[in-house]
Amino acid sequence: MAEIVRSAAVIQPGMAQPGSVRVRAYSSGELVADADPPLLVWEHRYYPQYFFAPDDLKADLRPAGPGSRSKSLGPSELFDVVLGGRLLAGAAQRYPEAPIEGLRDAVTLTWSAFDTWLAEEEVIHTHARDPYVRVDAMPSSRHVRVVAGGEVVAESRRPVVLTQTGLPPRYYLPRLDVRMDLLTPTDTVSYCAYKGTASYWTLNVGDLELTDIAWGYDTPLREGLRVAGLVCFWPEKSPDLQFYVDGELIEGP
Repeated sequence: MAEIVRSAAVIQPGMAQPGSVRVRAYSSGELVADADPPLLVWEHRYYPQYFFAPDDLKADLRPAGPGSRSKSLGPSELFDVVLGGRLLAGAAQRYPEAPIEGLRDAVTLTWSAFDTWLAEEEVIHTHARDPYVRVDAMPSSRHVRVVAGGEVVAESRRPVVLTQTGLPPRYYLPRLDVRMDLLTPTDTVSYCAYKGTASYWTLNVGDLELTDIAWGYDTPLREGLRVAGLVCFWPEKSPDLQFYVDGELIEGP
């Protein structure tokens, strides 16, 4: 029978292990779940979900019918979360046939249904934090040059190199080293549990337009503080962007 593991070198879908910190979920100031700690469960390999034991729930649950089937956890049951006169429809889910017996009575909550998630007293953004993900942002003296349409659109010898587990290194450049006159802000945003909310730019060089080819974090979370206000280009998004590090062309996958 599958078991809850204490540590893992390789993440496998369906893996579960105890967390290490207290986690709470709130809706409009009302405490819904409080676990010290919850279980971390990887339904997929990208990031875990928090699973709460029945005693960790501070709100009533009302059956809401069958949910989706998970490849790693099996069929699910949906529950409405009842908070006094308010109802959060289908905001809780349980997997009664999960391969790990200790998960079968546990409940996971739909992240977006709750406005505040705390790890200890720190707000968590986007999804549960993965203990196997590390983010480092390091000042560098590498020579970074970005070319599009035959024109140098950025060149710097003072990038910040950001590494994140499972992702390629990213080079964040000071705006004074970027042709900001060629970049136009877009409405696109993306969210990272470790770095925060990113905004994007489109690059226009002559007749060449590369949409959302660069991004940056104006107010990053603590792991990304060193890249605040810097610009990062996305070389694998378009073959029309050439990205060089110390003279070597960095090609996308």
